[in-house]
Amino acid sequence: MATDTNTDTDPSATPGPGAVVVGTGFGVITHLRAMRAAGYDVKALVGRDPAKTSMRAARFEVPLGTTSLAEALAVPGVDVVAVTTPPRTHAALVLEAIAAGKHVMCEKPFAADLTEARTMVSAAESAGVVNVLGTEFRFSTGQAHLSRFVRSGAIGDPRSAMFVLQLPTLVDPTAVIPAWWEDAGQGGGWLGAYGSHVVDQIRSTMGEITAVSASLHTLAPRPAMTADDTFTVHFEIANGATGLMHSSCTQRHVVATTTITGTGGSAWLQGDDLFCDNGSSGGPRQVPTPGDLVNPPPDPPPGDLLVTTYDMWHSTGIDLAPFTRIYRLVADRIAERMADRTAGRTAGRIAAEDPGDPVAATFRDGAAAQAVLDAIRRSATEHARVVVEPVTG
Repeated sequence: MATDTNTDTDPSATPGPGAVVVGTGFGVITHLRAMRAAGYDVKALVGRDPAKTSMRAARFEVPLGTTSLAEALAVPGVDVVAVTTPPRTHAALVLEAIAAGKHVMCEKPFAADLTEARTMVSAAESAGVVNVLGTEFRFSTGQAHLSRFVRSGAIGDPRSAMFVLQLPTLVDPTAVIPAWWEDAGQGGGWLGAYGSHVVDQIRSTMGEITAVSASLHTLAPRPAMTADDTFTVHFEIANGATGLMHSSCTQRHVVATTTITGTGGSAWLQGDDLFCDNGSSGGPRQVPTPGDLVNPPPDPPPGDLLVTTYDMWHSTGIDLAPFTRIYRLVADRIAERMADRTAGRTAGRIAAEDPGDPVAATFRDGAAAQAVLDAIRRSATEHARVVVEPVTG
């Protein structure tokens, strides 16, 4: 029986968690709307620009628009903080929210480096708060189906894979993007913006990445840009499998290919449709999508909110339904934590045990992905194969 994934909320349902959204761009375009669809009570919006923050808070009927996270955290009934700001700002905001005892959703890329990532993991786990990473494509129909299919053993043990995406976004030198996004020193670039999603897909589908050989390039006709817009990575998996992840947002044509080959066949995506050839059906065949993985149609955000080319990456609204599902899982985890504490059980037992499929990524996943991103950047600088530092403890 298919699971109802409608993003509409039931006004008669029990009020959901109280929330703060930090970030007036993607935070409003997607996170705020997903929280509302999941039944959350968004109590405050935090931004850097006072006028913009106030205007967007008023637009979405959020009671408080402020430039102070401390002020937002002091609002009665706040349970969850969504950190949707540029990556170099994540650690300070996340740690402040955790210190206030709040559960946290943090966007990816998770941190500036692995050291910073470990600090956030340690703080969240020590505080016993629910911690989730914004890898929403785990919940997109095609990726979720492929991951489930491969993990089921339908193509045997994965041995090789290819993840390729080419887009024309930055071919136009006048394309407007936030200043931080083209600045490597502020954590900008395509590897962090999109490559972190691919790393998460590989880890959640095939296993841990243990070594990489990589190159990073800046091909866009933008003289001031220091961040990458193109990456090519040969990766190795703990079980001996290998693969290629390549993407560029400066190509004049669109290419999208995701293929995994195992000891018993191959599986690949065409859009959200999954196909396989494993010798049991006389050739390639489309695999029916399980009902519980079917998301409702995309719900675009209001067009006037889409100011930059960066905003336009989210213009179709394809990430709204996946984030809505994630926020519902966060609410479930919070409810279980409260039940644990009421019953005198040790809080946090579900941090390592989530029976769902897909499973929402945690800060620990964020740290593991950060280790891979650090290794990719080091490999590109040193022109050498780099072993990924394990995230343990």
